[in-house]
Amino acid sequence: MPETTQGPRAPSGFNLPDFPAVKKSVIDSQIWRSIFRGGIWKDTPRDRAAHVIGNVWLHLHPVRVRPRALEWTYTWGLGGISFLLYLILTVTGVLLMFYYRPTVELAYRDMKDLEFAVTLGTFMRNAHRWAAQAMVVFVILHMVRVFLTGSYKKPREFNWGVGVLLLTLTLFLSFTGYLLPWDQLAIWAVTVGTNMAGATPLLGNEGPFGSLLGMRINNDVRFTLLGGTIVGENTLVRFYVLHCVAVPLLVGALLILHFWRIRKDSFSAAPRDPNEEKVEVWPHLVVREYIAAAACTLAIMVWSIWMNAPLEVEANPNVTPNPSKAPWYFLGLQELLVYFDPWIAGVALPGLIIVGLMAIPYLDTNPKGIGFYSWKDRAFANTQFLLGVAMWFILIYIGYYCRGPNFAWFWPWESWLTQQPPPPPTWNVFGPKGDAVLPTWLGVLALGGGGVLAIVGPKLVQRDLSGKPLCLGFAGLMALVAIGAHFIGHLAWLQGFWLVMFSVLYFYFGFVLPQRHIRSLEWPRYVITMFFVVGMMSVLLKMGARLGFDIKYVFTLPAFNLNI
Repeated sequence: MPETTQGPRAPSGFNLPDFPAVKKSVIDSQIWRSIFRGGIWKDTPRDRAAHVIGNVWLHLHPVRVRPRALEWTYTWGLGGISFLLYLILTVTGVLLMFYYRPTVELAYRDMKDLEFAVTLGTFMRNAHRWAAQAMVVFVILHMVRVFLTGSYKKPREFNWGVGVLLLTLTLFLSFTGYLLPWDQLAIWAVTVGTNMAGATPLLGNEGPFGSLLGMRINNDVRFTLLGGTIVGENTLVRFYVLHCVAVPLLVGALLILHFWRIRKDSFSAAPRDPNEEKVEVWPHLVVREYIAAAACTLAIMVWSIWMNAPLEVEANPNVTPNPSKAPWYFLGLQELLVYFDPWIAGVALPGLIIVGLMAIPYLDTNPKGIGFYSWKDRAFANTQFLLGVAMWFILIYIGYYCRGPNFAWFWPWESWLTQQPPPPPTWNVFGPKGDAVLPTWLGVLALGGGGVLAIVGPKLVQRDLSGKPLCLGFAGLMALVAIGAHFIGHLAWLQGFWLVMFSVLYFYFGFVLPQRHIRSLEWPRYVITMFFVVGMMSVLLKMGARLGFDIKYVFTLPAFNLNI
């Protein structure tokens, strides 16, 4: 008689529990049903949809999405990773608050206690610091991805603006946290950053027209931010409150609004096939998000174990490091101080960047390229946007690697221990002083007329111009001018190089591209678009004038602290 296979037998007097029955009784209990919506999981489309709708996190997703939204190379998981980093910062920040006291006597001591006395204190601080740096990078990359896929266009214009505000608050959140360790790196980085606030037009004691409103060092916007005239006890408390309470609450509220609008406006991924069927979010999209979250968390943990966050000696207002630099993400603005007055570099240009980014969806009327990467259909928008991003990071690179002691220029291969010659004297093109070549009123007309011509010029040429031959011809013309000036007017070769390079850059990005792509826009939208384009090009021109010809100002009114 053949043997029969039987399961494990329970000992005499003992019965194995009926696990399916126990599971069913738990799931059907009042406690379970009060917490989790739905009954026994059956792995059907209806159950998967109910799982998404009934989950506090997953209900932010639609039930079904297009297959393109599942591709790693479409979103790269940048939005979700940015939110995960915000959660990591929240958790580690709360833990750090248990061991940190925001006073100048105790703040640095608490940093040392975290390093030597608190269990996992170094790891918590490292994770918080590196997650903050990573969040800045990933939020920027997320914005770049959203732009390149046209995901800011109708009906998502408002949510793009919310994203711009979130990027701004992310930078400010990281900046306020920079001071809390109270070491030399922190106090002087914040000093450099907040000094720009004193140059705010009307509201800063060093800014244009500030004297008209009675702004002084003890009542202007910088004094309000610092709680005094220098970075001190009041500044530390204010930055602590901003970093731990005010800004996180505002970021959290905007995140809720941002997610809600994403859900209401639908995902932007375009279908590859008009007749394709959507796929369920659970498990397809959710699994990918969990993989990205796990990989990001692991990367932060490994990096935090391997690399300690910087901590220099205790802050000393009487010892100024040379060079004193702002946090890396603001080094581009500090580098602009070489070419512009603080009210332009630290206030006007950042303000124009924020306003310009928020205006993009309302200026871009091109209906193409929504939900997929397309360079051909959006050549002008993509080129100008990526040029702005490239300029930002190039300025950061210059400020970080090429500015040494006394903020002198050092090539990356040069040692900062070598003595650099002092910079040559600067001169002004227009102004009331003896070094001016034109009177002030004529300088105003020249700048105003040049600005108007730069804005309307591309629209006045009605026929299509061939870009490559035109740019090559213009480059050759400028090269001939530079060579002729070298032999006739003693123009240095390096100055000629800067003249050719920056002139060609302006000619291509400020004239050729607008002439080919946006001259058909109606006048109001065209003028606003060109205002921002010319504003970005003016940065390049001023850099060329400063680096090549030592020109500091092209217009100045010393009585009102107005220098351009």
